[in-house]
Amino acid sequence: MRFALSFKSGKPVYLQLVDQVKAAAACGAVQPGELLPSIRPLAEELRVNRNTIAKAYGELESQGIIETLPGKGSFIRASNNSPYKKDVRVRMLTEAVDAAAVQAHHLQVTRADFVQLAEERFDSFDERRARAAKG
Repeated sequence: MRFALSFKSGKPVYLQLVDQVKAAAACGAVQPGELLPSIRPLAEELRVNRNTIAKAYGELESQGIIETLPGKGSFIRASNNSPYKKDVRVRMLTEAVDAAAVQAHHLQVTRADFVQLAEERFDSFDERRARAAKG
């Protein structure tokens, strides 16, 4: 699993990690039982404090998204609750789209340009996913 952090977003890094793991679980990018990266190597890779990763994992565990087995690591929990339901996925996406729309408004990007950019980004993501699936 790859993480993309923004240190300028104003959103705490640990919450960005929480949201990205929840989104990955919701869309099936990570499967139940899949091992998450260990805290120390992930902190080094992302260049953040280990406590930030630990706090994110603690939050994910308290929300029932992951489970931690001492000596084995943290795993995506096999569960029927929150991250897999459509209403949660839609709510998460709505929040992201709302933030992007506000940003577009502040940057004086027109509606047409905003929609075109969203379509281009969506298509680009689809192309990358297709390439990754091929090998």
